[in-house]
Amino acid sequence: MARPRQKKSAPAKPSAPNEAAEAFAQIEPELERVEKVVPINVDIPRAVAVAVGAVPHLKALRARFVDELPRFPIEALDKLMSYALGAWYAHLLALPAGPGQDGLKPLLDEASALRADLLVAAEALAHKGYVDADRVAEIRSGNGHLDTANDLVALGALFGEAWDAVKNRTTVEWADVERASKLGPELLVALGARNQPGLPTPRAADPADRRARAFTLLVRAYDQCRRGVTYLRWAEGDHDAIAPSLFASRGGARRAGPAKEEAADERGEGEPADESGPGAEGGGAPEE
Repeated sequence: MARPRQKKSAPAKPSAPNEAAEAFAQIEPELERVEKVVPINVDIPRAVAVAVGAVPHLKALRARFVDELPRFPIEALDKLMSYALGAWYAHLLALPAGPGQDGLKPLLDEASALRADLLVAAEALAHKGYVDADRVAEIRSGNGHLDTANDLVALGALFGEAWDAVKNRTTVEWADVERASKLGPELLVALGARNQPGLPTPRAADPADRRARAFTLLVRAYDQCRRGVTYLRWAEGDHDAIAPSLFASRGGARRAGPAKEEAADERGEGEPADESGPGAEGGGAPEE
């Protein structure tokens, strides 16, 4: 008997900078062991929001991962949130310095206005079932400048993932989505979120290289989880809803094979061909 479909995951806003900094400190020892980095050809804030939103849905299947996939590297699932938030913090560390206090108010004004516009549009789309209503309500509940910054990241990811379905049903333009994904991190940097007292101090390293390594850890762990959930939920057909691709462009068609995504991106190739079944690459039982 086929199991019921699980609720589709939706992008979520990254956690507060202090939690992201702690996650980065946890994964930092692994950065030096990354031998080949994945090219960053995707918007990191949106990718992180997609991964953060998928974690609870993947963890709900943890017992099945353990029981049915004995060779699955379960640490990829257990550490996925740390990898996502660590990549988020590494991204913040790699951004240029903020505009200072003189430039903070214009950023806040732009961010507040953009957040309000996107929220109104998102609520209208949620009413019609095009985006997740609970996730929109969660974003709406945010308050304060740090929440405004993270809300923009979540809204950018929410619209980005659903773009093909909503682009002709909203007044939001793709430029607004892209700006939200960039403005959120810029505002966090301007607010000094990465330099607050008490945050773990990263080891001396090239920030861009550190970001690439942290993003690689996220991609590899998420890729393993996507392969696993594809095998576990193949019959239900909701594996792609539980763990959406980090590389979907403008909310368009997902890349069919999670295992191929990383390889294709490393080669600089375009969309790989569709796969035909669970025995294809990325659909079979994952191994260590």
